Amino acid sequence: MKSFPTAISPVYGQRLLRFPAGAAVTAALFPLFADLRDRPVLVVGGGTVAERKIEALRRAGAQVRVVAPTATPALRQQARSGQIDWQAEPFSPHWLGEPVWLVIAATGDSAVNQAVYEAAQSHGVFCNVVDDAQRSSFQVPAVVERGALQIAISSGGGAPMVARHLRRWLESLLDDSWGHLVALFSRHRAGIRARFPDTGARRRFFEEQLAGALPRLLRDQRLDEAEAALGAALDAVPAASAGSVVLVGAGPGDPGLLTLAGLRALNEADVILHDRLVSAAVLQLARRDAERIEVGKSAGGHSVGQAQIHALMLEHARAGRRVVRLKGGDPFVFGRGGEELEFLRDHGIGYEVVPGITAALACAAYAGVPLTHRAHAQSVRLVTAHCQDSFDTLDWEALARERQTLAFYMGVAGLETIRQRLIAAGRDPATPFALVENGSRPQQRVITGTLDELATHAREHQVASPALLILGEVAALAGRLHWFGAAPIAGPLFPAIPSPSAKPSVATIKRAA
Repeated sequence: MKSFPTAISPVYGQRLLRFPAGAAVTAALFPLFADLRDRPVLVVGGGTVAERKIEALRRAGAQVRVVAPTATPALRQQARSGQIDWQAEPFSPHWLGEPVWLVIAATGDSAVNQAVYEAAQSHGVFCNVVDDAQRSSFQVPAVVERGALQIAISSGGGAPMVARHLRRWLESLLDDSWGHLVALFSRHRAGIRARFPDTGARRRFFEEQLAGALPRLLRDQRLDEAEAALGAALDAVPAASAGSVVLVGAGPGDPGLLTLAGLRALNEADVILHDRLVSAAVLQLARRDAERIEVGKSAGGHSVGQAQIHALMLEHARAGRRVVRLKGGDPFVFGRGGEELEFLRDHGIGYEVVPGITAALACAAYAGVPLTHRAHAQSVRLVTAHCQDSFDTLDWEALARERQTLAFYMGVAGLETIRQRLIAAGRDPATPFALVENGSRPQQRVITGTLDELATHAREHQVASPALLILGEVAALAGRLHWFGAAPIAGPLFPAIPSPSAKPSVATIKRAA
């Protein structure tokens, strides 16, 4: 059975599932926390499952009415003491004719559960049928509670055991100090909002407190000292907020390849200026309330000029905001990172740089192409080829030498020129290539062939940006070493792949063509 590709989470090192392009993904449930205090809720069923649901509802302050012919001893006792209203009769739709906020069906009888679901639908009431996602308009999540702090986990009803497993894991990570922390900030909420009316300043205050001594004091049960420390922080005169810019390399697209430093910057950002090719999966890791501005460039399409990008960085940084300039790949590899740092330095704006995994490294790895190999390539050249000016400044004779790997960035539109110039400079027309489209993403494609047929194969398979061209003897290994996504699409003239036991020379690989 073919498994879906996985990657490593940038936060906890857990494996994240990567679904292939076109895979069906159901719409996500909308997460919310309902205030059920003094609100009527109907539970149909009187067994042990219903008993557990009723316990949770009562903790939330709901007015619970139970409809069931029989009930557990515990539920009967609760009814006698007035804690719940038990109606000892079979379910009838008229019970939903009275005001009810939610209904839970926990009978174990499929016909009764279906009747509850249909009645709830007709009355516009949210319904949960226990262990039946198809007949539930809301799900009851697995919950981790630390005082007023609640973390709810849902699998959409499809895999509740996974949600419970994750809950147990979180239970082991989060101690009771988190509940004390929430209570402390709740008590001072009005004072914090009055002291820091600006949302950005208020968020930075919270971050400073969470990074300081407060969590340790709470873990050590030194609650009075924690209260005093927060009060002192509120009374202190805050330093003027200076804006800054962080250049962050987003990598090629797989969010699992984003660095921890990059993730931290995204979660601290007020404004994110991102390239067009930064994947949606990476952007989803950023702060939800950060302002996002696309500043991408595209051949023949809408582009934001470099001068305008500079102006945006300056505007937001001078306003005291934390700006993340998010770039695909690495900021210093054909990403104009150097130009942007020069501009920021000239204008007195503080800056940092978070490296990213550049496309040549990631695309080669995800295509199974080693950029260097003792038998085939002792050097690597990273080349940009997005316009005629780029072509005219390149040393084609140096690029045409053997026993090296060429990685061409932004070269889809110029593949025929690359082919002509390299062959004219003496590169063997039988040199293998691998074109990696959407490298590291679920829709990755790898097209392989020989230099002489490069442009033809790219046209036949309608290769589009973003795509990286890897040229050199190592590209012949793509067919045998690929591991991610679909197998490479080989051209008819592609060289034969050496057997695992063979140690061919470069000449041997060429003769195989």
